[in-house]
Amino acid sequence: MLIKQNDAWRISTERPDLLKGSKRGIERECLRIDNDGKLALSPHPRALGSALTHNSITTDYSEALLEFITQPRSNIAATLNELSDIHGFTQRVLDQHEERLWPASMPCVIADDDAIPVAQYGSSNSAKLKSTYRVGLGHRYGRMMQTISGIHYNFSFSDEWLEALRVSTVPEKSLQSFKTDFYFGVIRNFRRYFWLLLYLFGASPMVCKSFAENAKDHGLSPLTHCSYGNRKATALRMGNLGYQSSAQSSLTVCYNELGQYLKTLTNAINQPHADYSHIGVKVDGEYRQLSDALLQIENEFYSTIRPKRPSQRGETALHALAEGGVEYIEVRCLDINPFSPMGISESQCHFVEAFVLWCALKESPITTQREYDEIAVNQSRVVNEGRDGSLTLLFGGKEILMRDFAATMVSEISEAAILLDEAYGDSGYSSAVKEWAPAINDPSLTLSAQFEAYCLENKRGFAAQSRELATQHAAHWRESELSEQRMAEFTAEAESSLSKQAELESNDTMSFDDYLAKYLNQYKDQMLIKS
Repeated sequence: MLIKQNDAWRISTERPDLLKGSKRGIERECLRIDNDGKLALSPHPRALGSALTHNSITTDYSEALLEFITQPRSNIAATLNELSDIHGFTQRVLDQHEERLWPASMPCVIADDDAIPVAQYGSSNSAKLKSTYRVGLGHRYGRMMQTISGIHYNFSFSDEWLEALRVSTVPEKSLQSFKTDFYFGVIRNFRRYFWLLLYLFGASPMVCKSFAENAKDHGLSPLTHCSYGNRKATALRMGNLGYQSSAQSSLTVCYNELGQYLKTLTNAINQPHADYSHIGVKVDGEYRQLSDALLQIENEFYSTIRPKRPSQRGETALHALAEGGVEYIEVRCLDINPFSPMGISESQCHFVEAFVLWCALKESPITTQREYDEIAVNQSRVVNEGRDGSLTLLFGGKEILMRDFAATMVSEISEAAILLDEAYGDSGYSSAVKEWAPAINDPSLTLSAQFEAYCLENKRGFAAQSRELATQHAAHWRESELSEQRMAEFTAEAESSLSKQAELESNDTMSFDDYLAKYLNQYKDQMLIKS
């Protein structure tokens, strides 16, 4: 499958040093819990700063759903060091409130939907837009689903490597135009094969009874008195229990090139949808959602990977892409690793990057509708039956034994790992592939199997064992090294973010109605919806 004669392979073997300029960043989501392992109902701690304007610590759907964001870094070690510092600082703040971080992707004990506080960001227009969007998600899908957590891995190749490839293949194109097309090729391959990451790193084979009781037709079996699951499942977070929508089932977002990607998403954002019209947009003076379209904004469409470019405050992500093109990719299919205090291990980072490079080195044909359908089928099968040794997946209309295909993939990913080892001057990438390769033929070595075995130990169950991990992780972060200088830097950043939020609020002169109309009007820009 790996075509060693192509230009990407040749340039990488001739100049592996060009790969060293790659950048990566991690976004880790995690719920705050109280000492009983239940969802924390307290507001976002002021000592953590403003969730609206802080560079590293924010919230996702709920006030209790923290999100930690690292800045783009030149190597994995630097990224994990920053993520470690964020965790260490946050736990020291949470200790003042007798709270900890939940270690799993699937949520802790939650009484019901109404008990989940929607995130608040202040009184500015940008803050109201973020909260209103989340209120809309609650009306559309229920709040419980929005408490599921994951890891997002942001990655970009060096401009030097991409420039060498551009000159060798399509010198008439600008670098940015080439980058955009190239990243869409990477994305297409990623979507074809990301099921391997679900198999290896999925860590959500079971859920708390409180979650199952709020889910419709969950199809899970009781595993303990307080846990439901599926003994063959890998990543229920990525299946029907997770970020899925029956209303979106007819939506096919095209990843063949930027224009088609923008068009399919903006059409979904601009067209009213019957399932959501009955909710109402503004009722009795209060917004229930941003709009009644199939998607309120592009983020509502959950994809396993996204093309990204930094956007300015008040600018939609799609407008930023249309204006400037793709700058990096965001891998979104990773479960929280419950055994890692940071939610992801170093070897996972190395494996993911080797996998992404492999996707970049392979030829990436245009995706057909049949292949889109096969991708969805394969995702569902691996989510629900991934640890079944006889599982087959669909490729080109043919059923292929998953473990045989995965073994071939891992063999080729190891070749990409060798290139990265040469670039960085160590063996981290090859070691990671060697560490996870045995899991292909031994499902008990997958994260999902390890976590299931841990949760079923003494039949204690998902909630009790996850609570134990939360206690262990909290102790780890209390004992972690965090210099007085770093503590002072985090404290200063928190205070600065609160000042920035106050400044935004004082400078707002437009009504929220007008602000929202202006924001949504970006999706009607002909630049975005042209064919």
